[in-house]
Amino acid sequence: MTQPPETLVVVPSGKVGHEVQCLGVAEALGASAEIARIKLRRPWSWLAPHGPPQPDQRPLVHTNADLVLASGRQAIPLARAIARRKGPRPLVVAIQAPRADVGAFDLVWANSHDRLTGPNVIQTVTSPNRLTEARLAEAAAALRARLPDLSDPWTGVLVGGASGSYRFGLDDARSLGEALAAFSRRHGASLLITPSRRTGAENVAAIAAALSDTPHWIWQGDGENPLLGIYGAAEAFVVTCDSVNMLGEAAFTGKPVLAWPMPGGRRKFDRFHAALVSHGAMHWFDGSLPKASYAPMDATREIATAIRQKLAAPTA
Repeated sequence: MTQPPETLVVVPSGKVGHEVQCLGVAEALGASAEIARIKLRRPWSWLAPHGPPQPDQRPLVHTNADLVLASGRQAIPLARAIARRKGPRPLVVAIQAPRADVGAFDLVWANSHDRLTGPNVIQTVTSPNRLTEARLAEAAAALRARLPDLSDPWTGVLVGGASGSYRFGLDDARSLGEALAAFSRRHGASLLITPSRRTGAENVAAIAAALSDTPHWIWQGDGENPLLGIYGAAEAFVVTCDSVNMLGEAAFTGKPVLAWPMPGGRRKFDRFHAALVSHGAMHWFDGSLPKASYAPMDATREIATAIRQKLAAPTA
């Protein structure tokens, strides 16, 4: 196939993370995508990812798309039904481990730390996203115009928060803020800080208090999220270790990534961190600023290449 594939993206309604990953792959293929946001009712929601598609979604089984990208438990029954279609049908790719038989799909992508295997499984350390060099450059210029008085060099600080795997309380926030202040003094860096919804207002305030005498800017949720601009404009990043997406997106830039340890964790996070360290992308925060010496990590293009090859392969 020489033309970009007509693409159907099937994702659970409201799950932005699933949608972003699929759209990133579609864009890397040069394709514009139709998006079907799935919301299952009972009993189909109980059965997913197993069972049939919900009846009102069955017309989508007959999609004329060349490619279907599906992500999320609720999207899997419909994607599997499309893959089982008789006669000519789209290439069906599951983005993220489908929690079902991987053999039901033409291709499956999963993070390597998930340890999902199979002849049709693509593994990458980081996750697909919508980042491109052009997007980051444009966002960096906009952020610099927004913050003309913040002196170089800039260090981006990406803060997560408490989750099912990690804890992040007030004492942890104070420790992070104090370490960032010392880092700024040592390296002459201005800090651009973006918290997540999980960070919590009290923790953001504690970080800000520790940085009262430090050149910094904290995004307080007003205006457009500055994350892309931070990726483009910062020369290094401090990232809390709880987020696969934030660490992986920072590693896309090829710049130094310093992971801030948090109490808690799981073995799959340990495997992810170890893979980033092995690649040379990530260092655990110790106050130093190592030089970057690694190839930028671009899972999106790797997945798109595998799909393009599969699309070009002759059918049986």
